[in-house]
Amino acid sequence: NATSGVGVESEGVIEAENATFGVGVGSEGGSEAENATSGVGVESEGVVQAENTSAPEKPSQSPFPSSIPSSPPSSSSQPISSPPVTSTQRPSSSSQPSISPSIASTRLPSVSPSSGVLSDSPSGLPSSAPSQAEPSSVFPNDREIDFGVGGLTFARKAYRIAGIPAGPYTSIMCQLKDDPSLLLVESKEKGSAVTLFAFVDFPSDKVDPTPIYAELEYMGSGISTTRNHLLFIFSGLMKVVPNTVKSVLQMMGESKMENHIVDTLDMFISVWPSLEYEQMFNDAWRLLRDYFYDTNMNGIDWVQMHTRYKDLVKRCSKREELDNVLAQMAAELSALHVFVYGGEYSDPMHGDEKLKKINQIASLGASFERSVEYKGYIVTSVANRDPDYNLMDGKAIYSPLSDKVMELSGQRGLEKGDVIVGINGESVMRVPDMHMLLRGMAGRSVRLDVLRQPATRRELQNITETGEGDFKPKPVIAVPLSQKDGDNVRYAAWEWGTREKAQSLAKAKGFSVGYIHMRSMSGPADMDAFARGFFSDYDKQALIIDVRHNRGGNIDSWLLDILQRKAWMFFQGRATNVNNGGLGWDQQFAFRGHIVVLIDEKTSSDGEGFSRGVSELGLGRLVGKRTWGGGIWLSSDNHLVDGGIATAPEIGTYNDNFGWGLGIEQQGVEPDVEVDNNPRVAFDGRDQQLEKAVEVLDQWLKEEPLVQPKPPAAKRDMSLPVDVENCAAK
Repeated sequence: NATSGVGVESEGVIEAENATFGVGVGSEGGSEAENATSGVGVESEGVVQAENTSAPEKPSQSPFPSSIPSSPPSSSSQPISSPPVTSTQRPSSSSQPSISPSIASTRLPSVSPSSGVLSDSPSGLPSSAPSQAEPSSVFPNDREIDFGVGGLTFARKAYRIAGIPAGPYTSIMCQLKDDPSLLLVESKEKGSAVTLFAFVDFPSDKVDPTPIYAELEYMGSGISTTRNHLLFIFSGLMKVVPNTVKSVLQMMGESKMENHIVDTLDMFISVWPSLEYEQMFNDAWRLLRDYFYDTNMNGIDWVQMHTRYKDLVKRCSKREELDNVLAQMAAELSALHVFVYGGEYSDPMHGDEKLKKINQIASLGASFERSVEYKGYIVTSVANRDPDYNLMDGKAIYSPLSDKVMELSGQRGLEKGDVIVGINGESVMRVPDMHMLLRGMAGRSVRLDVLRQPATRRELQNITETGEGDFKPKPVIAVPLSQKDGDNVRYAAWEWGTREKAQSLAKAKGFSVGYIHMRSMSGPADMDAFARGFFSDYDKQALIIDVRHNRGGNIDSWLLDILQRKAWMFFQGRATNVNNGGLGWDQQFAFRGHIVVLIDEKTSSDGEGFSRGVSELGLGRLVGKRTWGGGIWLSSDNHLVDGGIATAPEIGTYNDNFGWGLGIEQQGVEPDVEVDNNPRVAFDGRDQQLEKAVEVLDQWLKEEPLVQPKPPAAKRDMSLPVDVENCAAK
């Protein structure tokens, strides 16, 4: 007869008898909640019991933990304790499971409420409290793998591992507790899978692999901290079994998941936002203290910063306000690469994906101008890009209104000057913005009523809002894109247009140029972008690498490695040479021309690292504006409990020329030739920075022209000398 009885335990088995909304989470140990009202039990390793308890009207101490810095920021700071349990704690040798030191270290040290002294006691009690096992350190110790054979050297035992076939394994889930068999997680063509590798009896080193629930979708797995139980999640079902050979074999013998299924429908967790905000503030402060690359914290009194901002946390009524406090605190370091984002924010759509989709504005991948005269929206541009690519990284890159897309359904694409007067039978002039009629239409067919240009003014005068008159709009069926895909289409169109413009400007000056725009430096997609632009133009006289608005990443070394290749040998066949498409030279694909890198105030992070590398290695010249100024690198792995983060710049950079930060941190990379894009001129379609880059390359080529190597005039003569030809001895 319990109401809202909650029991949470990481290593225990919780039992809630006759409970309403009673929750128990655990795998080892024991916990009972009987006849409890709002009884809350929180325990990490021991035994929790709540009997005939009622929630106090005004609890003297919160049942949830809060945190403080390991070095208290001020004498007024209140040390906190591990969560008190609203039940009688009964640690005893008979009920508390033994804890392996290698596993027990997953517990966090607690602080005694009376002394503030760190304690390894599992329940947060003073260190003198009885405990089955006291780990020598709060940090984990590696557990040795049991190879299942005694009396042999380690090298001979370890040789058995070679019996496991090579494969794309992502992790070792565990080793069975009573057998040397290993459970490995393996990457498959579609998702992942768990495979049991059983060692055959010695002296054989053979290993028998057996997949577990191969026909089901693998979603996750884990092991309890005592290694007594295994957890598997397949196709949305959670299964917990003992970590023994018998249990695993029984599970493998099942045709489908039926036994030992965890009921997750009634699992809940209670969170007090104000206390969680305090914990996240303290965690963010600690993580910045422990991760920041400078142990002196840039000379800032970091303990004082905790004191300065902690009282503001109590006034935070929502997660966004906590972000503001975290951002102000982190900003005291005056270091770039400090970002505050993520976490659990209020969602006006309540996590309903269908509701989100309905409210998303779809994109036609074009620009429009509202016209009262035409009673519709005039197409001012349709995003088109390189016709050599139908897909880029698996994504469509054409506007739904382009010929490339429309011709697939036997229609003609829209052109500049065409007018859209209706969408799905609704006049576009009856709503504040045409795109309101595209809400929730991404990926769905829509009917567009289109006036094709040119149309005479007499014909326009006969057009009504309903499209009736002598000149009627024609129907067109299109499939709008999501807003994200629409943005990508327009970005790709800008890239192609800028490339065409660069080549046109260079051609007018009498030389050839390649152009590459790098949106970021974040992995395969950006490596593909470089490959598409570089390897098709590696033999041009000049190269423009555009890292304006580059968002950073970590592939600068790969790009610099390619650009540092030097041609030292040349090839010539009977019909081919370096000028007509032959092999060219070795090192292959070495760029022999001049390089200009375009930068601006939004070139950031690894975009700046790449720019500095080009300058320091003497590979090219920089044109544009001073960059963002982030020269301390990070891995963004210091996450908070709700998934949010206040990133810590943790990897310092330096060299002999610039010292710490490479002259980037808080300064930015200065261009060799400074030029800004005037906003009005840029709106009209000109790119002054690109034009200056072409000018710099033109002058550079005049001063240091690219000379194609000429082969030696005469080849070797291997004919016999005349005196040998006339020798009588022959």
